[in-house]
Amino acid sequence: MQRTLLICRHAEAYDSYPLQPDFERELTQQGLHQANQTGRWLRENFLKIDSLLSSPAPRAGLTARTIAGRLYFDEEDITYNPDLYNAREPQLLQVLGQLPDKVKQVLLVGHNPGITKLARDLTGQQIAYLEPANVVAVKLSLEKWEDIHLHMGVLLNHNMAQVL
Repeated sequence: MQRTLLICRHAEAYDSYPLQPDFERELTQQGLHQANQTGRWLRENFLKIDSLLSSPAPRAGLTARTIAGRLYFDEEDITYNPDLYNAREPQLLQVLGQLPDKVKQVLLVGHNPGITKLARDLTGQQIAYLEPANVVAVKLSLEKWEDIHLHMGVLLNHNMAQVL
């Protein structure tokens, strides 16, 4: 069964100020614009998603909510998973492997370096380091999401030049 994984880095965030935890960083105005543009690009290229997974960090959450609005995806259906905050590839694969089999197309909003490594490893391609609000679409032939760690995917599309 063909499934599509849309891997998105959160949009541009403010640099942290002294004593501010990294987790609390918010989107800049440019970041909000980037998230809107990314949502529009996703709607034009992928129409809809069945699931949206996001890091609970404010910068990722607002990116996810902004994109969800562009995709007519109900904000209440976004899954904020603490395991996605600054997650490495094994954690990302573990979270994806828990998706219900009915999910055909999923958007994952997270952080570098884990999401770039995930995109590279799933496609076998030397994909550029994902910039803010960039998306990589990967086609996967999977019967069940739990098998994601066993399969290579095919790079379908990306919007790397769209939101810079």
